[in-house]
Amino acid sequence: MDRLRIALPKGRSLSATLGFLAQAGYDFRESVQHSRRLLVLDGAGKLEAVFVKPKDVPVFVEYGAADLGIVGTDVLREVERDVYEPLLLPFGYCRLSVAAPADRPDIPLRWEPSPRVATSYPNLTYRFFQERGVSPEIILLSGSVELSPLVGLADLLVDMVETGRTLRENGLVELRTILHSQAELIANRASYVLKSEAMAALIDDLRRVVARVGASDAV
Repeated sequence: MDRLRIALPKGRSLSATLGFLAQAGYDFRESVQHSRRLLVLDGAGKLEAVFVKPKDVPVFVEYGAADLGIVGTDVLREVERDVYEPLLLPFGYCRLSVAAPADRPDIPLRWEPSPRVATSYPNLTYRFFQERGVSPEIILLSGSVELSPLVGLADLLVDMVETGRTLRENGLVELRTILHSQAELIANRASYVLKSEAMAALIDDLRRVVARVGASDAV
């Protein structure tokens, strides 16, 4: 049997990812709860999972260290890895937005000559501003991006937003949405061909869950 390996994102999206896979019959939750191992089998021994940082998921998949991965659209577009994207998944909804202090003068972004923009998404951020004729100074941060304009580190920020509560509580407002994101299943292109039978079976299992969730949302 061609056992598949899937790369899963550590961090805040892991719980939703594991819950979704469990609905499809691939339950890693007990193994994760009782072990710190980074490479585990699901309860039925059908699928192997490796747990990595979200931005590393497409890297593992592109180079064949994992046959499959689950990752957000935001990460895929930021890292631009050569992977196949067979299925959108019904969780992880958020958006990549430009934000600023609420008291910022109400002027178009294209009038900013060279704004300092704090973000952990430098490629998407730079591309967004360049397409509008603006040359931003990118300040790369790995966290606490919302803090940057409050302490004078940056004029603007670009970060992921779910509810917008953190922005509002810190006197920040969204100016533009760069990208809408959700979880996606990605696949190594070679594995998709060489392990086609196992790959198709797993994707069918996940697609049935996607259809059930969509049906329940429509009720």
